[in-house]
Amino acid sequence: MDVKNPFESPTTFRLHRAEYVAAWIAVNVLLVMNWSEIRWLPALVLFAYIDLIGYLPGAIAFRRSSTGWISKNYYIAYNILHSQITQGAVIVAWGLTIGWEWALLAIPWHIWGDRGIWGNFLKPFGLPFEPHEAPGYRRLVDEIATGRPEDGRVPAPAAGVPVK
Repeated sequence: MDVKNPFESPTTFRLHRAEYVAAWIAVNVLLVMNWSEIRWLPALVLFAYIDLIGYLPGAIAFRRSSTGWISKNYYIAYNILHSQITQGAVIVAWGLTIGWEWALLAIPWHIWGDRGIWGNFLKPFGLPFEPHEAPGYRRLVDEIATGRPEDGRVPAPAAGVPVK
């Protein structure tokens, strides 16, 4: 993945997830080390509100949809609530108004678990709300793996790319 090819191959996707798993494990260590100091009701609220607002409404709408397509507003809600930027702002606002506390670890535990353990990143509008492999993605991955499009033609090198 780079600035001109903003997608991930299966291998880079696994590596990307592995980075989040490592961060998620670090949060687990902090949770265990500070277990007795965690206020569990706020931790539960901080963990759950992300999906209660950002995921469940879209998941329900998706399951009720006869076509599998739902309003982009559900995607927007998911992406805002599952954004590290948004959740970082929530952590800072909480810390400055309520106080810095170990319960705040519920937020990165949720986000990094979603990404690392479950493989759920932000949702693109052009795909179904729930994971389904897009045929175009499979063709792209196969083409990258073989270096040739489905029709077997050898593509011309892109402008500025040296030919070996």
